Amino acid sequence: MRIPVFRFAPWQPPVLPDAECAAPPSWRWSPSLLAAAGTAMAMLLFVLLGPLVWQQDPSQQWLSQVSSGPTSGIYARVVGPISTKGVGNVSRLTVLESNTERVQLAWPEVVSVERFRLYRAKQHQSGKGLPLWQGRGRSYTDELQLRRQIYRYTLVDADTGMMLFSTETRPEPAISVFEAQLQELIPASATVYPEYLRLPAHPLGTDALGRDILARLMAGGRSSLFVGIVAPLLFISFGAIFGGLAGYIGGKFDQFAMRSADFVVALPFLLFMILLRIAFGIGPGEDGILPLILAMLLLSWPSSARLIRGQVLALRSQPFIDSARLSGVTTWGIFRRHIFPNVLPVLMVAFSFAIPQAIFTEAFLSFIGMGVSPPSTSWGAMCNDGIKTLLSHPGQLLWPAAMISISVLAFNILGDALRDTADKRSGGVGQ
Repeated sequence: MRIPVFRFAPWQPPVLPDAECAAPPSWRWSPSLLAAAGTAMAMLLFVLLGPLVWQQDPSQQWLSQVSSGPTSGIYARVVGPISTKGVGNVSRLTVLESNTERVQLAWPEVVSVERFRLYRAKQHQSGKGLPLWQGRGRSYTDELQLRRQIYRYTLVDADTGMMLFSTETRPEPAISVFEAQLQELIPASATVYPEYLRLPAHPLGTDALGRDILARLMAGGRSSLFVGIVAPLLFISFGAIFGGLAGYIGGKFDQFAMRSADFVVALPFLLFMILLRIAFGIGPGEDGILPLILAMLLLSWPSSARLIRGQVLALRSQPFIDSARLSGVTTWGIFRRHIFPNVLPVLMVAFSFAIPQAIFTEAFLSFIGMGVSPPSTSWGAMCNDGIKTLLSHPGQLLWPAAMISISVLAFNILGDALRDTADKRSGGVGQ
C-alpha cells in the first residue's frame, strides 16, 4: 500500500496593502512646530540671558526721565539748586534758564496790571494751554513734567485776560545734582561737578516711576514664565499620577478620585484662585509667586487626571499589559515600561497647552493686583501699571501686553503642532 507523502510549501509572507505595511510615522518637525518652538525658545533666552547683555537694574528709578520715550543715551546738563539772585531788568517775557529740570521766566513791570497769569502750551497746541501760575510777582520757575520739546509760554493780565507777552523755548536734557549723586554718577562728597553727564540708554523708554521698560520686561518675563512653566509641571504631574493610579487600580479608589475631580471642577476657578491667594497670604518682602503656584496646583489638576485616567483605562485592557502582569512584572514596572511611554505624548501635548493658560492666569491676577507683588514684577503687573498712563504713554501697556500675546500664541501653536503630530503617530501605529 502506498503511503501518501505530504509536501509543505515554504511559507511566504502575505502581501499587505501599502497602508498596512507602511512604517509608523515619526515625530516630524513641521514649519509651524519649528516656528512655535523657536519663538518659545527666544522668549526663554530673552528673559534668562537678556540681563547679561542689558545690565540695568529694573527697580532703579530715573527721576529726570519719568515716562520718557526711547533714548539711545544722552548727555544731560548737571544743574544745582535754583538761583536766588534778582531778576534784573528785562523788557519782555524772558527765559533765564531752560532745561528738563526747570524753566525760569521773568518779565518786566506793566503799568496798570496788578496780577499776572502764566500759561504753558506745546508748540502745536491751540489756545493758551495749561495755566501754571497767577500772582503779582515778576518771575516764575516751571518744574512741571518738562520734556525735550518746544513749549510756548503766554503771560496775560489776570483781571482782563489781555495777552501781554509770549515766548517759546526748548528745554535741554538735565539732571539735578541730587539725582546724579543718588544714581552714583558723581561722588556724594564732591564739591565740583561736571557740566554734563551721559545718561544710560532706554531703548523702550521708561515707566511712570522712571524705570527702564526693557529691563522690567526681562524681570517680569522671568516671573511670568516661571509661573507659566512650573505651575503646569506640578499640577499636570500630580494629575497624571493621581489619574493614572485611579484608572489602573479602579474600584472605590477610582470613584473617589473622579468625585474629587468633579468637586474641584465645579468650583469657580478665578474666584477660588483669588480666595486661595488671599488665604495663603504674603509675608514682608515676598513676591507672592509661591502662593500663586499652590493655588493653581489645587485647582488645575482635574483635567490632566481625567485625561490620563482615560488613557490608562484603554491601555489596561491591552494584551501586552496582561502578558506583563502574568509574567510577574510589578505595578511600578508596568507603569514605567508600558503605560508611561504610551501616555507621554499626551502629557507633552497637555503640558504645552497648560503653559499659555497658566501665563494668562498669572497675568490676569497680577493685572487686578492679586498676583505678583512689588517690588517684584511680571508682565501682568506691568500691564496694571501701564493702564494708568494708557492715553498719554501707551507703550507702557503695549509692550508687556505684546509679550503676553506672543508667548501665549507661541505655546498654543506649539501645542497644536504636537497634538497633530501625536495624532498622526497614533494613527500610523494603529493601522
